[in-house]
Amino acid sequence: MTERSEKKKMQLEGKRIIVTGGAQGMGEATVKAYVREGASVVSVDMLEDLGQAVVDEANAEAPGKAKFIKLDISKRADVERVFAEAAEFLGGLDVLVNIAGVLRAMPPEEIDDASWDFVFDVNVKGTMLTNQAAFAIMDPQGTGGAIINFGSVSGLRPEVRGSIYSASKGAVHSWTRSVASAWGPHGIRVNAILPIIATPMYEKNLASMTPEELEVYTKNTIKAIPLGGKYGDPDKDFAPVMVFFASDASHFINGQLIPVDGGLANVR
Repeated sequence: MTERSEKKKMQLEGKRIIVTGGAQGMGEATVKAYVREGASVVSVDMLEDLGQAVVDEANAEAPGKAKFIKLDISKRADVERVFAEAAEFLGGLDVLVNIAGVLRAMPPEEIDDASWDFVFDVNVKGTMLTNQAAFAIMDPQGTGGAIINFGSVSGLRPEVRGSIYSASKGAVHSWTRSVASAWGPHGIRVNAILPIIATPMYEKNLASMTPEELEVYTKNTIKAIPLGGKYGDPDKDFAPVMVFFASDASHFINGQLIPVDGGLANVR
């Protein structure tokens, strides 16, 4: 057996990728997995210290390369400026992964304007702005590309305390379907991942529950998720899916909502 055949082929070698929300949780797992698979990555987030630490760890361990840039994805001018800087560093753009998102939980009758604006500015407007900026770079290249947005099972079902988040993710689902249809003829595929993965946001939500609420929630989770009865692991259960959707292997998948949730949701 030759040395070349023994060497594991990297799935994303040569890919140029922007990841939003790359400082922790699913974003951290994605950045590290992409660099391990040979991609060049620009990670953006508001959490500068954590984001830089993730990039430093990725660069120390993997054959690809990564750079961190601080970015608020709800600001159009900032998104366009940072994406231009990222494309210059990468030499173009093949993939956008828009993971960045925020959550506010409260009864619907208590929602105030500030909470509504905060969630929709990041989750919905941020998705639109990053998608538009990615398309503006990808389309003139003439080589197609992939955009991976982040929806949620919350956007498919009633959420009594998470109605703002649920509404924002429903909007992401609709946006994803629409731009997938509009940009597919340009060779740019757009899909949304709907994850049930243990993240810092998830842990913070658990910590906000009373012992009684947590007990009920845990029992319901065990019943609801056929594969394992718990939220997935970012590295083991989630990152491999993200590699697939960034790779050419997913070239004929477009406009889909893809649950990565152990069987919790059934999307039709």
